[in-house]
Amino acid sequence: MTVTDFLKRSCLGAALVALLAVTGPATAIGKERESAFVAGTVPEALREGARLEQRRYWLDAITHYQKALEKWPDDENLEYGIRRSRIQFGVDRRYTDRSFRQTLLGKSRRSALILLDEVLAQVRSNYVESITSRRFVAHGTESLYFALKNDRFLRAHLENADPGRIKRFRQMLVTSYWNRQIAHRVAARDVVSEVCDRARQDLGLSPGAVVLEYVFGGFNALDDYSDFLTPDKYADLNSSISGEIVGLGIEMEMETGRGVHLLNVFPDSPAEEGGLGAGDFIVRIDGRDCRHMSLDDAARLLRGVKGSRVVLEYRTRDDDRMRRGTFSRRHVQVKSVPEAFMLDGHEGIGYIKMTGFQSSTEEELDAALLKLEAQGMRALVWDLRGNPGGLLDVAANVVDRFIDNGVLVSTRGRTREQNQTFTAQSFNTRKYPLALLVDGDSASASEIVAGAIRDHSRGSIIGERTYGKWSVQTILRLRDGTGLRLTTARFYSPTGRTFGDVGVKPNFTVADIDQPSIPDVELLDAPPDGSTTGRRSSHYRGNRAEPAVRKAMEILRKRLSRR
Repeated sequence: MTVTDFLKRSCLGAALVALLAVTGPATAIGKERESAFVAGTVPEALREGARLEQRRYWLDAITHYQKALEKWPDDENLEYGIRRSRIQFGVDRRYTDRSFRQTLLGKSRRSALILLDEVLAQVRSNYVESITSRRFVAHGTESLYFALKNDRFLRAHLENADPGRIKRFRQMLVTSYWNRQIAHRVAARDVVSEVCDRARQDLGLSPGAVVLEYVFGGFNALDDYSDFLTPDKYADLNSSISGEIVGLGIEMEMETGRGVHLLNVFPDSPAEEGGLGAGDFIVRIDGRDCRHMSLDDAARLLRGVKGSRVVLEYRTRDDDRMRRGTFSRRHVQVKSVPEAFMLDGHEGIGYIKMTGFQSSTEEELDAALLKLEAQGMRALVWDLRGNPGGLLDVAANVVDRFIDNGVLVSTRGRTREQNQTFTAQSFNTRKYPLALLVDGDSASASEIVAGAIRDHSRGSIIGERTYGKWSVQTILRLRDGTGLRLTTARFYSPTGRTFGDVGVKPNFTVADIDQPSIPDVELLDAPPDGSTTGRRSSHYRGNRAEPAVRKAMEILRKRLSRR
């Protein structure tokens, strides 16, 4: 399965969306607290980072170090601080993962080493860049080193261990195994097996726990979009891509002290039917106060099998009143085209919001286009803001609806099957004017669309520079039910350009849109409450378009007037 990455790697940014109790993806993240600290010097920034790490505020520490690195980009101590925090955050996350604790930690030494060997073989064969066994194992050693200072890891394995012995063992890892020379995969297995022996002898630490740090930690040698997936995370990612999930139907983040903040509630979901809405805060889950939980801990309580029930106590977004409700988990179809309506029936300007590129997206888009065309659509505002990506072939097939010939996107990787070129099929192509809306969270598959629209001069791109994720991930299933998400290729626009870490620059930026010369365009056909999303669209106020839509309508009206 090849994806352009359904979710951006969330430990690189704060408060990214997590489809908790719906998908529980491997990239979930939340806000632990808000920090208003502003460092004036590097030493001040390092002291604040150390304080956050000591309090185990890993996400705040990551965000803090990121901001500091923007100010002092070449400081090695700040770079090491963010590295420490990311590794510790990773340890925390896997030790709150049910399938990790119940399935992976129970592996024998032999089965754990077999898993390590299988993972390393896949990485060496398929990752977009050449990765040596030495580099992979070195990052595993580093992960074990930091895990031995992680509270969750220590409680699980070494709760009563002598701190002095742990300290000496960590020092031994540095002196004996840090960047140990390793020539090949068999030698890698031998080195990790040797560490297992010493950990058992010195600390009484189980071999499975040691090997798993090498498995997970090795991925720190790769890019920010490659992951080792526990059985639950592998299943969750597949559910996200298919759009068929079991849960309540919510997107959420954590805000320590306030609870589970609902970012979105899906239409026709148990959450919506029970009265939950975007902006609400869940404060108790089955009687347990969740205001100081991690995102993963809250997700664990929200998850459950089809038909099971959960009691939630929550504060409403409107009046901050405390309410209580019982919700039954069931299958929820997450739509990738949640909004499709006419912005201006007189001029024939339609609007489509697309939130992902999943297996059902093409069918959803075709249905939306036919509906709007039946209502007289002659131009389209296509909104990809906040769209994190999805399936590679779906992105190519979707943009094929609007480009009649030529290359749409190409990929280049280390293996022959990763080198592909997608071209337009010249069938039933829509040729009416397009305005594409993007922002800094439009990533991956959304950028394939933006790159094709721009290179073919097919429409106007409006908003903000896109995220800059121009790599392709392949999802690989391993024999024990775990999986890998590996970056196996990079993708290129029709003219052969790639925009990794740069993003696609729109034709009209937010600064352009905010110029006073842009008229306050009215919507002639603003959709009523209870339309496609079950709520009034967030892209207009009353009968006034918000700035990006307003600019898009102005451009399309001019285009239509010249026809």
